[in-house]
Amino acid sequence: MTRDELLAALADARDRPDDAAKVAELDRIVAYADAGGDERLGFAARFALVEAYQRIEPWRMLSPVRWCLGVVDRAPETVDATDSARLPDYHRQAVAAFCGTSRAGLARVGAALDDLERRLDAAGRSRRPAYALRCRIADHVGAESTARRWLLRWRAAPQDEWSGCAACEPADQARLLAGWGRWTEAVELVEPVLAGTLRCPDQPERALGAIQLAYLRLGRYDEAAEAHVRAYRRHRRERAGFPLLADHLRFCALAGRHERGLEILARHLSGLDRPYDEASALEFAAAGALLCRLAGRAGFARHPIHRPGYAGRHAAELTVAALGTELTATAEDLAGRFDARNGTSHQSGRVASWLAERPLPDPVPLPAESTAEPERSVEQVRTGCGDRADGLVLVGPLTVAAIVDVLRDRAEQFVPGPAGRVGGRWGDALIEFERLGERGEILHARVTAERRLPADRLGQAYEFCNAWNQDRLLPKAYVQDPGAGELVLAGDVSTDLEHGVAAGQLAVLVDAALVSGAAFAAAVSALP
Repeated sequence: MTRDELLAALADARDRPDDAAKVAELDRIVAYADAGGDERLGFAARFALVEAYQRIEPWRMLSPVRWCLGVVDRAPETVDATDSARLPDYHRQAVAAFCGTSRAGLARVGAALDDLERRLDAAGRSRRPAYALRCRIADHVGAESTARRWLLRWRAAPQDEWSGCAACEPADQARLLAGWGRWTEAVELVEPVLAGTLRCPDQPERALGAIQLAYLRLGRYDEAAEAHVRAYRRHRRERAGFPLLADHLRFCALAGRHERGLEILARHLSGLDRPYDEASALEFAAAGALLCRLAGRAGFARHPIHRPGYAGRHAAELTVAALGTELTATAEDLAGRFDARNGTSHQSGRVASWLAERPLPDPVPLPAESTAEPERSVEQVRTGCGDRADGLVLVGPLTVAAIVDVLRDRAEQFVPGPAGRVGGRWGDALIEFERLGERGEILHARVTAERRLPADRLGQAYEFCNAWNQDRLLPKAYVQDPGAGELVLAGDVSTDLEHGVAAGQLAVLVDAALVSGAAFAAAVSALP
């Protein structure tokens, strides 16, 4: 294949859904690039592989990430600056994926973590991300005393833009502490998150999920119930919430809420067929097995649970007792794989300890969902109603928190970025919101179409953008040539809010950016 044909194939592969077929095609392009000695193309194809693995098999990220880092070390001028800037975070994610799979070797990941720490030092960055990973890995293999020491260093290290989300770290640390039985410390650690002092689109639900069992152990039953109901309301609809479901199942089992627990188990049971990762599958299966055991003792042993069909397995109605047996076997099998890799018995012991847990003597009352998570209606968000008890609409300065609130109310998927930016994927578009201007009074949305065009189609790209700008008001489209053989089609939407903005007005502006941005990216994807 010629280089132009390979670039076209790479552009087409990027447009595909993240699945095995996409990975196979990218692997094929990598092989051609390596055979032809085309390092630039090899980097671009591997970078696309990293992005695909991030969403479907994070543990596979490490090999292409390390190869790309080697290129940056040898010839940084051949790499797009944007891609180069994203590599450190992918490096961190690749190492973090170790705890989620039994298929990555301990020594290999240890070397990658040492390399990450070396690169942090060379860049003058805080070692905080490396300490966090060392803490998690030590906890994963059962070295609790070592993990505690790394936790102290993690919390003491300076925070910088490479350290991850300042609001999510307390939730992660609290989950570790709760797992070690340090329930009071776990609850205290997330108090700034629950109070809104530390904010993130994933919070406070992630923090509440992390401490619901700690509340239960401390006898703070009302808070435990509210934390569970509020957090599950969000986690139930997100794929990224699957690793958090085990705590919800354990809460229901131990709090005597068997019917609710079985409903949750049935709703998410298909997630075991294509889990987020092996670790989340292990925890879900172990928590589900505990629930089935305790529910069976409470009279639900013959209660039917529907298990969907998958691959060659037919759909079936299983009793709680039968499902519990299967889930126990699944959890023990996965724990055995991890222990064989780690050279310990920690994960098997952890499963056994979960299965031996005892419930509270009396069921814990649950709050109504409407009171557990106060929300404004969509209509209130759009019109600004509800901002004041007297119905008057409040106008205030544009803030990142206000943008996040609008996105949260829309239940969109988004992540915080550097310098107060908030971005995510909507359809075929990557959309990022930020504040510009001397006082941050300008709402700026940048839209980037996921599809790339080969550099030799520059004329067609300009023609498309000119036609879009003539026919459409938003976004203002343009072409970028990063010099990597591909063209980026992007657009901007800016609104001056010098005199402030009401909640309803901001919701309309964000909605317009999302709708028009998604339409722009869809039009790019539809190009021949």
